[in-house]
Amino acid sequence: MDAKPPEKMANPKPRDFLNHLETYLAKRDGVDKLLKISRYTTKIILASSLIPQTNPLTHRLKSFESSVGVSRKAFRLGKFVQDINSLRASRHDSNRGLALLPILAYGGEGVYYFVEQLVWLSKSGLIDAKWLQKISAWQGLVGYVGSVSLKVRDLREIKKEEACVASTIEISVTRGIACGGEEEKMRKLKEKKTMKVLSVLQDLADGLMAVADVRDGKVGVLSAPSVIASAGLFSAIISTHKNWVSC
Repeated sequence: MDAKPPEKMANPKPRDFLNHLETYLAKRDGVDKLLKISRYTTKIILASSLIPQTNPLTHRLKSFESSVGVSRKAFRLGKFVQDINSLRASRHDSNRGLALLPILAYGGEGVYYFVEQLVWLSKSGLIDAKWLQKISAWQGLVGYVGSVSLKVRDLREIKKEEACVASTIEISVTRGIACGGEEEKMRKLKEKKTMKVLSVLQDLADGLMAVADVRDGKVGVLSAPSVIASAGLFSAIISTHKNWVSC
């Protein structure tokens, strides 16, 4: 008896743009990243010297950039809780070195977001604790180092899965067996790998900004205002894309 050919999956109906946009803007991360794009686009304009310092618009842009920076910190209220939950849900690895990666990533980021709440109160004028910004910068850097390490490990695991699935597909094709399920699995793995690579690039860009914060304004090749602003915009665009796709 001949085997039935695999049924073709119907193409999913494209989502309505306005409904998708509504869902995106309902998430605080969605609004936060749009604010981030606005802030670092403004920083790039200011760093490029396209507008003379004496122009009134320069002062307005600086005020806008500063205001958006404070507003973004308000969107981080309670965000450290998701890092606590991520740390609780992270799998335990028998390798002690690998087991420390989730602690470094989620622990560092969680402390960073918690301190950022106090920094927001300080910038809002409620408390006087400017020294907290240094702690925030260091914790952010620790979190990014851990996050990049964790995601590189995940990429290695994805690569292994891809090799296994590719081997299965090759065997199926050789034997004349339908492998639609495996091809779909391979497609999802490739999408997952792409998003993971984007996450690594985003963390590297954010890490560069954290290094600049730790250096506390000391000028260097990688801490020039235009470089830092470009890194911030690059990170914001990647994060916006990830949030858009996931919602």
